[in-house]
Amino acid sequence: MIAALPPIAVSADDYYRHTFFDNSINSDYYYYSSASAAAPSYVEQKNAKLPVESQIFLTPPNALRVTWESHEGAEWQAQVNIVNFRNRFPGMLGNTLTLWCYAPEAIAKDDLPLVVLSNATQGLQVAQFPGSFTRAIPLGQFSGGLAAGKWAQVRIPLSVFQAASIYELHPEFLQNIIFRQGRADGKRHTLILDEIRVEDSAPDAAKSGAEPAAPRNLHAKGYDRHIELGWEAAAGEGVGRYIIYRSLDGEKFVPLGMQLPGVYRFTDYLGKSGVKAEYRVTASSATYRESAPSNVASAATREFTDDELLSMLQEDCFRYYWDGADPGSGMARENIPGDDRIVATGASGMGIGALIVGVDRGFITRKEGVERLTMIVNFLEHAQRYHGVWSHYMDGSTGKTMAVFGMLDNGGDLVETSFLMEGLLAARQYLRGNTAEEETLFKRITALWESVEWDWHRETADSPFLYWHWSPDWAYAIHHPLIGFNEVMITYLEAMASPTHGVPASMYYSGWASQEKRAIEYREGWSGTKDGNHKRQWKLLLRDQTGCGSWHRRASFFHALLVLRVRPSRAPRSVHNLVLR
Repeated sequence: MIAALPPIAVSADDYYRHTFFDNSINSDYYYYSSASAAAPSYVEQKNAKLPVESQIFLTPPNALRVTWESHEGAEWQAQVNIVNFRNRFPGMLGNTLTLWCYAPEAIAKDDLPLVVLSNATQGLQVAQFPGSFTRAIPLGQFSGGLAAGKWAQVRIPLSVFQAASIYELHPEFLQNIIFRQGRADGKRHTLILDEIRVEDSAPDAAKSGAEPAAPRNLHAKGYDRHIELGWEAAAGEGVGRYIIYRSLDGEKFVPLGMQLPGVYRFTDYLGKSGVKAEYRVTASSATYRESAPSNVASAATREFTDDELLSMLQEDCFRYYWDGADPGSGMARENIPGDDRIVATGASGMGIGALIVGVDRGFITRKEGVERLTMIVNFLEHAQRYHGVWSHYMDGSTGKTMAVFGMLDNGGDLVETSFLMEGLLAARQYLRGNTAEEETLFKRITALWESVEWDWHRETADSPFLYWHWSPDWAYAIHHPLIGFNEVMITYLEAMASPTHGVPASMYYSGWASQEKRAIEYREGWSGTKDGNHKRQWKLLLRDQTGCGSWHRRASFFHALLVLRVRPSRAPRSVHNLVLR
């Protein structure tokens, strides 16, 4: 059983709408940066990117290091880019750019770099609307001179940045912060940067500056090469992040990393078995004031059996769906982090499959599983549908269709609905107990199942194919027939099995396994073969499940293998057969 498992994690959306840089995943250089210089000026760089500073930081485990020399008639620049997630919207929120600066040796204000902002992915190479960049302003104008060995927060109102391109700057769509050469003093300087954010005016010190309460009930569990930590949230409000400390000698605790507010778990990758470590966690406020530490928890890594390894992977897959679900609907979000409004229909079917595993393996109780499934069914019953078919993406708060793929994508998606229904039907059978709650769930899922009009997606009564999409505004404008070999076998199987809106069993052969000219051409274009011969079927399966760009399909494929403990060399022709058996 997972101890202190939160029912649904708090959204990270707010955090990423303010944070420009907090830490680097790479330990040597920051991937989302660039650096260049024209001699004799100089800026330190690794792989044309800014180096990472791992010894001096405000929030662990690292910061950015800018080391430069400025000479007359030359130039250097260092660019820090925002981390763009798919569907990241609506952008940065706040009216002030804030950054923490540390100078190992004192730097006079006039010797500090200039700062430029850009809201285009091209940085200063902006050519198309609405891209814009600003006139350079002196960092020292707002920081003053920096004393040696002391962190200082610099606050720059976004209103002081004036557009220098042909278009106005929209700071909410900020993409890059560029530091460039200032006064040419010919001396080498180093500036450490951390916690670059966009915020509102200075926070109320009485609220956000108060010391937060300490996290509670920290616990640790050792795995083969890593240790997982979990804790209960710090009481009260105002937590900006959690700071994790580790000791390998039982005495000295050093900062190891940080975790987002609303997430109460951290994984420490130690890299080998037989390592014992002790941990404690603090809560940090919006103004970086830390709480007292939590209790100390210890664990050790140890060698795992194959069965334990599979259980670990299975539990991690379950946690992704359980912790990352939309808080209002219980549905799976399309991507995390991203636009927290968007829930994915097909991914939610995979999440329901993970829910069953979580109950069966004891990761959660049966009661918790029923409660989550009830939340999902409540949402689905009131969500927007088209002849019983849900759209690909919906708003997790309202159930309204979200046309993420364009104007034509505003109707029912039969394939995503089939993935969702696959999970619902499996849950209906698994959670078929004697309690009133489970009996009610069985009936409600049955009603949803029977209301899906699979036959509507034939387009015509004699069509040999099912079609992917139908819209009340655009009808079958997305005229995509469902042809195998690919993920849509489950769609045909469910359509044939429907007790209320079924299609002829012969459509398996006329549709998914069609030998019509258009089907052969489709299959050949997709796989390089006319019929997906057996020598390539496994490669095709992997290609289809891992190459279509959606994380939930990749997760669902490997999750299905883990659920049934199937080795890849023994996998069946379709992952979906696993669920239907």
